[in-house]
Amino acid sequence: MIKIALPKGRIAKESLALFEQLYEGGFVFDDRRLILERDDFTFMLVRSQDVPTYVVHQAADVGIVGLDVIEEQQVNVVRLLNLGIGKCKVVVGSPVGKSLDYQKPQLKIATKMPHITRKYFANKAVSIESLKLYGSIELAPLVGLSDAIVDIVETGSTMAQNNLKIDEVIMESNAYLVANKNSFYGKKEQILSLYEQLKKCIKATQ
Repeated sequence: MIKIALPKGRIAKESLALFEQLYEGGFVFDDRRLILERDDFTFMLVRSQDVPTYVVHQAADVGIVGLDVIEEQQVNVVRLLNLGIGKCKVVVGSPVGKSLDYQKPQLKIATKMPHITRKYFANKAVSIESLKLYGSIELAPLVGLSDAIVDIVETGSTMAQNNLKIDEVIMESNAYLVANKNSFYGKKEQILSLYEQLKKCIKATQ
């Protein structure tokens, strides 16, 4: 039995669609249940940011999680496969009509991703104060809390609706299949079989 942690929302739906291509029948979580047992798999639905924790502590053998989450948390997992789903970008955004002033002694950047943010601006030799927010990031520069934001966008429409523009793209992100290191060795045959099947499935749809 392989335990698989899936992030709730769009990536979970796209991930389950891949499994439906591999195995006959639907993969559907009943009502509000968080666990789905099917064939040789136990799927569990967790918050995206929690997937690496479940995998690192071996509550799940493998997980599907965005590269942005992996980079932000700097977790020690085996990266097996870029699944090509859950595509998004991590960007720097600021109010329309204003340019980001890199000459300021220190920029205030609001974000859910302080590690990625600090690393990016450090590489540009720009001093920042990182403000950790958990939601409504777009509001911060509009009310003077920050000069800019670092956030995830799919189309950029939410930023545009809030009168923000994309200044720079920090990274492109897709969902990855990752594995716990001990599980990878202990269940290597099963995990590599899943890896190969998913790889074929992705190639067939490209």
